[in-house]
Amino acid sequence: MILKHTDFKKILECVTIALGACSLVVLVAVITVRSRPVEDGMGGLETPGLPVVTEEVIDGLAVTEEAPYTEHLDLSYAAYRVKPGDMIGIIAQENGITEDTIISVNNIRSSRLLQIGTYLKIPSMTGILYTVRKNGETVESIAQKYKIDADKCAEVNNLALSDKLNAGTTLFVPDAQMDWVTRQEINGDLFKKPIHARWYLTSRWGWRASPFTGARSYHSGVDMACPQGTNIYAAMDGKVTSTGYNPTYGNYVIVSHHSGYQTLYGHMSAILTVKGKYVTANSVIGKVGSTGLSTGPHLHFTVYKNGKTVNPQNLWN
Repeated sequence: MILKHTDFKKILECVTIALGACSLVVLVAVITVRSRPVEDGMGGLETPGLPVVTEEVIDGLAVTEEAPYTEHLDLSYAAYRVKPGDMIGIIAQENGITEDTIISVNNIRSSRLLQIGTYLKIPSMTGILYTVRKNGETVESIAQKYKIDADKCAEVNNLALSDKLNAGTTLFVPDAQMDWVTRQEINGDLFKKPIHARWYLTSRWGWRASPFTGARSYHSGVDMACPQGTNIYAAMDGKVTSTGYNPTYGNYVIVSHHSGYQTLYGHMSAILTVKGKYVTANSVIGKVGSTGLSTGPHLHFTVYKNGKTVNPQNLWN
């Protein structure tokens, strides 16, 4: 038997009255007849949070189909003030997100320099910020790069998958992670100390008074004082690209690493490697000495990133 719309309306009114008498709530029916237009304008009714039910008439038989329910993704931020004893890992765990998320969203360049009283932005979901590098990138291409759900990324950023993005546009990429090099740079775990024995710091990286003239001068690395002949190790895996003697650094070795990094080891009493050799963090490449411009036995250790010196103490563990 096929009910007319007016018959169904009367039945629905009677059932609603009966259920109201029993103090029950909510009867929702959505009927969509796709084989012919709805003349009275009564299409489907959607209730937020409930699946949509459709009924389709095929060869005289009613087929009911339940559409999948998709949660709407809203990105929001909360403020968090850093307390004594806080670490990024603890803050992330308490808020159900990753360390990468906090580091990226707050543009933290060194996790060791987190200051008490600083306010952090805490997003409502895990992910990282991504700045479009060149015109024409799309949500879909960015999602492929980070191996995450493209539809989710598009919804969070209110974009379509194929929208052409301009260079400089910043997106929140849900569920994405930073590359391991960037993470280790920020956490100070990229290099190992090149001296494994006991040593003490005699000069830091940056501006200082010259130990020879007293004038203000720039020190390109750190000086690690220890006994003559102490083993010097490569600070990270890489290839030896230069060895030799320099009036300032004396006997020296330069090792090239990934991601634009190079390290220089100076004032050696002996060089124990050769150009072109692949070395690891367990390779002895020389011995501590006082050759070149030096006031006593020590290792001068410099780190270069794309040709510019950086503070080694922010990058080693």
